[in-house]
Amino acid sequence: MTQNSGKTTIDLKNLKAGGFIKELGKDLFTVRLRVPGGRMSIEKLKKIAKVAEKYGSEGVHLSVRQSIELIHINFKDFDAVVEELAEVGQEVASCGPRLRVPVACGGCEYNPNGLMDTQQAALEVDRELFGSMTGHHKFKVGFSGCPHDCPKAAINDVGFVGAVRPEWNGENCLTCGLCSGACREGAIVPGEDQRPVFLAENCLYCGDCVKLCPAEAWHVLKKGYAVYAGGKWGRRPMVGTLIATFLPADQVVPIIREILSWYQEQAEGMGRIRLGEVLLQKGIESLLDRLRTTFPNSVKLETTAPTVIDRQIRGLNSAEC
Repeated sequence: MTQNSGKTTIDLKNLKAGGFIKELGKDLFTVRLRVPGGRMSIEKLKKIAKVAEKYGSEGVHLSVRQSIELIHINFKDFDAVVEELAEVGQEVASCGPRLRVPVACGGCEYNPNGLMDTQQAALEVDRELFGSMTGHHKFKVGFSGCPHDCPKAAINDVGFVGAVRPEWNGENCLTCGLCSGACREGAIVPGEDQRPVFLAENCLYCGDCVKLCPAEAWHVLKKGYAVYAGGKWGRRPMVGTLIATFLPADQVVPIIREILSWYQEQAEGMGRIRLGEVLLQKGIESLLDRLRTTFPNSVKLETTAPTVIDRQIRGLNSAEC
């Protein structure tokens, strides 16, 4: 805010970049809070409720990306809101052309489908990379612990999905048929003498066969993240493309850093543009070549470009409208 001829001028763009978003009401703002992975302590939750009641309205808004937003906050109360939230370590999030707060499912802590510790990954990314400037547009990251993919990893700029590559040990097999009967993808089928045959091309790497095998004939050969790049939603949606498989958890932050670096370089002079659009213009091979140097055991040899989603809105005639 600046003073001009006795009047206070509010820089809405800078405020929004700092997590303070102008509302319709005069002098009122929504304050977006930083909640990596959607996980919050009871202590923070209680404090947020008190601050919202004191400075805002009768409720808060839960955003689609797991943030809590304080609504109807007068700009004159910004300092007080920030200071009181800081008493419990709660910070305001950010908007603008930078890496946003990562979203994540519950991971493997208590979800029986979970394969990877998505909560830990989200915290690490938030700690190491939150607010990193892209110079071009927003940059969103999401973590799914298993192929159910509740956070919809492929519509993030970079998304991660937990994956397990199973391997079968015939010596332990009871030929009970549980694995082939339970595999919803047809990746395990009965073969000779009812012994299972693994069809890798059908596998989603959910790890269900490993979990349910009573004889431990199926075990984990590889475990890590499938990585998608170039996704986004909004006015012109795009589904990201698979760029790496079985990426170890300790390489999550490094690969995001490398993708961010490529994005910053390649999008230079292209204006306000998301990662997926840069991939379409520069070619997916450009990014894969960059990543293979550092992540040779995970990055795919080839992949397709991100997929643009036709929302079927353009071209409607007046009768259809």
